[in-house]
This record gives sequence, C-alpha cells and structure tokens, in this order.
Amino acid sequence: MPCIAFEDLTPGATRILGPVTVSKEEIIAFAREYDAQPFHVDEAAAKESFIGSLIASGWHSCCINMRLLAEDMLLDSTSLGAPGIDEVKWLKPVRPGDTLRSRMTVLESRPSNSRPAIGFVRFRFELMNQADEIVLTQVNTIMFGRRDAEPVIGKGPSAAAAAPRPAQEPLPVSANPYLDDLVVGETDELGSYTFEADDIIRFARQFDPQRFHVDPVAAKDSLFGGLCASGWHTAAIWMKLLAAHRDRTRAWARAQGETPARLGPSPGFTNLKWLKPVYAGDTITYRTTLTGKRASASRPGWGMATHHNTGVNQNGEEVFSFDGAVFWERRG
Repeated sequence: MPCIAFEDLTPGATRILGPVTVSKEEIIAFAREYDAQPFHVDEAAAKESFIGSLIASGWHSCCINMRLLAEDMLLDSTSLGAPGIDEVKWLKPVRPGDTLRSRMTVLESRPSNSRPAIGFVRFRFELMNQADEIVLTQVNTIMFGRRDAEPVIGKGPSAAAAAPRPAQEPLPVSANPYLDDLVVGETDELGSYTFEADDIIRFARQFDPQRFHVDPVAAKDSLFGGLCASGWHTAAIWMKLLAAHRDRTRAWARAQGETPARLGPSPGFTNLKWLKPVYAGDTITYRTTLTGKRASASRPGWGMATHHNTGVNQNGEEVFSFDGAVFWERRG
C-alpha cells in the first residue's frame, strides 16, 4: 500500500529530493538521442557557442528532476500522472560534474469535483546545483488517489490506436536561416514518431519509472488502462525531431550558398499540456508554429523566437502542446 496519498500533501510542505551527480557522458548520451545541438554534444563546438562550454539539454534537466521526484516520492505514492506543466524556466546551465537536488514545495491541493477518488496537487520545484544556485524552476499539477479510495482504472487505448498509420515524410523545410527571415504564423511539420513498448519502457526506467510507464500488466489497472509513454518522453521526441528539422534547414541554407544562423539555448517554456495518453503503438506527428520574434536588448546580433508546438496522434487527436522560446541569431 503506498505511503503517500493526496491527503498527505498539504500546502506549504517542502521536501528535498536527491542528490544526483550528472556526468559528461550522461549529458552527451541524452543529447545525442534527443537534442543533438553542438553545445550539448561537442565540447569543442560548445566553446564557440552562445554558452561557451558543454551544457546539458534543458529537457535533460527536466528529466533529471522527474527522476528525483519519482525515486524519492512518487513511487511510494498514489500518483496518477500529470496533465501538464504550467511553466519551466532554465535559469542556469547544468554542466558536467554538477550535483543536483530538487526542492519540492506543495503550493495548493484540491479534490476533484468530478472524480471523488482523485485529488490535484500543485507543486513548485527548484532544481539546485552544488553551489545552491537554482538551475531550473518548474510549476505543475499532479493527480493523486485519495486514501482508501477504490483504484481508478481507465479504458486504455482504443482499437484504432493499435494499428498506427505509417510515419509521414516531413513537409519541405523552409529557408528561414536568420531571425529576420522568420515568418510569424508559418508552420513546419517536424515529422512523425511511433512509440513502441520497448522504447517507452526504456525511457521510463531511466527517468520516470512509474508503473503505468514501465509495467504493461500494472498499467492495465491504472488510470490510463494501458502502457503509455512518460510525458517527458513525448517532449523529448519533439526535441529530437526539431533538432533533425534544424539540421535539414541548415543543409538547405548551405545549398543556397548561405551561412546558416546560429541558435542559442531556450530560457524555458509555458503551458505544456499532455492532453491524451500516448500508448504503445501510437504514432505522433509534431508541428511547430512561429508565434513571435523580437530583437534582444541585451545581446547584440541576437533575438528571441517564440513558437507554439503540438503533437497529434494517428486518430487526429492532439496529445501534446506547449509554448516555447529560443535565442536566434540575427543578420549582421
């Protein structure tokens, strides 16, 4: 019987999760698979980048925070998953050798109006390095079962989800090598990805080992009714396909005789929503739409591009969305 239920998570309560030390090898391995930008995978290239040294992907730091939360609290709780993330801010780089802890604070809790067996708890997380510098802040809500309530069991994937459509070829990439050339409102399709059961379990064992992500049998008796991907897995695949899309864009620019623009890091994101479970066998098509751009007041030659990003499954249902931003080089 789990020790921590909805009733135990009272507003104002705090807890330190961790620590864990992040190696150079771990930073590079995550980035090579999900975020292969030069400042995450290549020490020499990173020295010439916006940051000036090798740093972890921001998505990696989110996954590390998730791993600390799962190991130190969620695996001994009635956790039923999260509907999304209100906001993440990447405040300082995570570098090789950093030792990270997460300070978890309960902001508020409320019982569900429609499901008496469930409650919602809103948290703030502050991921700190060995110098007590906050490298990441995150605010989000997690669902928990109420103590002594009957288990909440979902219906699981539909029959249609068991036979995903073939992955589509991405739409032609746009030129848009510099911030000045970006067109607000333009949408690029990044590609499609099928989440296989082994892939879901492999990612979850490393970063989010909750039962509905790692155990197909236990997942059938969960809120989701079947094995489904960690929300951070769906986000990491978005980043993986975006990085590949950017590589194609840079190749297009070089083919036209242009020098591609450099991209810097992202300061964070808002309004991340995991709208529907991503089950084993689902194929998700990801898109990104430019929503704004502006010059940087503090960094000459740079600006900020903002995007709305989505993932849609083979049934045409939106399963994932968020609003993000990234530093982008301007024309000289």
